[in-house]
Amino acid sequence: MVVGDVTTGTDVLVIGAGPAGYVAAIRAGQLDLDVTLVEKDAYGGTCLNHGCIPSKALITATDVAHDARNAEAMGIHADPAIDLAGMVSWKDDVVDQLTGGVEKLCKANGVNLMEGMATFADENTVRISHDGEGQGSETLEFEHAIVATGSRPIEIPNFSYGDEPILNSRQALSLDSVPDSLVVVGAGYIGMELASVFAKLGTDVTVVEMLDEILPGYDDDLKRPVKQHAKGLGIEFEFGYTAAEWHEREDGDGVRVVAEPAPEVAADGGAAAEEAEEADTLDLDAEKVLVAVGRQPVSDTLDLGEAGVETNDKGFIETDSRARTNVEHIFAVGDVAGEPMLAHKGSMEGEVAAEVIAGEPSAIDYQAMPAVVFTDPEIATVGMSETDAEDAGFDTVVGKFPFRASGRALTTGESDGFVKIVAEEEEGYVLGASIVGPEASELVGELGLAIELGATLEDVASTVHAHPTLSESVMEAAENALGHAIHTLNR
Repeated sequence: MVVGDVTTGTDVLVIGAGPAGYVAAIRAGQLDLDVTLVEKDAYGGTCLNHGCIPSKALITATDVAHDARNAEAMGIHADPAIDLAGMVSWKDDVVDQLTGGVEKLCKANGVNLMEGMATFADENTVRISHDGEGQGSETLEFEHAIVATGSRPIEIPNFSYGDEPILNSRQALSLDSVPDSLVVVGAGYIGMELASVFAKLGTDVTVVEMLDEILPGYDDDLKRPVKQHAKGLGIEFEFGYTAAEWHEREDGDGVRVVAEPAPEVAADGGAAAEEAEEADTLDLDAEKVLVAVGRQPVSDTLDLGEAGVETNDKGFIETDSRARTNVEHIFAVGDVAGEPMLAHKGSMEGEVAAEVIAGEPSAIDYQAMPAVVFTDPEIATVGMSETDAEDAGFDTVVGKFPFRASGRALTTGESDGFVKIVAEEEEGYVLGASIVGPEASELVGELGLAIELGATLEDVASTVHAHPTLSESVMEAAENALGHAIHTLNR
């Protein structure tokens, strides 16, 4: 028996309860708006349930095992046993705690929670479909809507995630046993993070990448320590190749991945791709295959055309500086609104959208938007690179401090990498920073604040930092740009 159609109304409809959507809903609730948050899967979205949080939990757990196994220099000799099922169970407990917290926070801020899948009927109405026999659907009218449906892993030809040996990042994070061998397709941040996780668990990992290098978009000096560490873990790389197909091995022992040269990359002049173009195909044997070639927006399930909302040719919903789409009362935030696909970027956009709807003079500012790769070592950037700053017309000065000169870094056993600060030369305003090394994800926050506040090199350098800490490296990098660093040679 199907429940009859019921029509209800709300001031603000939020579609999707990931970091962009639930933050938008909570902020709107704080601003005394009547808010309804619709989620078809799980509160917290991909980030909390299948992405950021579970991956960082497993990165931490595998680091513990790896560090214990490799601590002979500290006088520690250990060979920890890995129980992946137990590790995943602990990860799931962390996820459950956070997602339960999101649900409680939404309710505490007066947000109406609704489970189901929303599709637009027109520019002021959606239909909510509920799963389960007899659940039916209902109609919801809204004055404003915020689309926060996120993204999904891209599936490449001949590698269906429905096939048991083929994994996306979500599936890889839920394995209950460690594969003996793994082919990772894609050397972006997801591929490199998970390649390191499985290598530390003892898996033989091969990364196939169509470009010439890992982590496209990051400077070579940031990527170099990461690649060296990856090779130290036994990770092998095949650059200039694309995964073309796979099949079960005749002996029944895993699968064979066929990788073909990537001639379209060679046309761009890449050295590794030029070599690959002249090479034969590769046959790579593995127990599992992880495909990590990027993510695409979830905008095709919404019937956006019924509301008049436009997307670009990649499916992203284009917005202005106030998160508005081409339809004035419909907003889009997070991954579905385009690059960069970062949870904290989505949360910021969610807050802005809620505040604009409430009539506040809020706008999006990407000037101090950090980006982090949780590889070993970590990479973090914020603001402009030296090249970006010079292209924007700035005369720049750069300060750099190596972690090998940091007492605290040496005491952690992790001293590869550096802190680099880019500033405007005449007045010393901090324009950007990049870090590769221990706790880069934490250290970048200070530099983001410096950019946001319009701080100068002198402001950072004259701020007393506790000793011994990694944060002293930020101070020393600023001092290096000024020409008076104490613990490294000045430029």
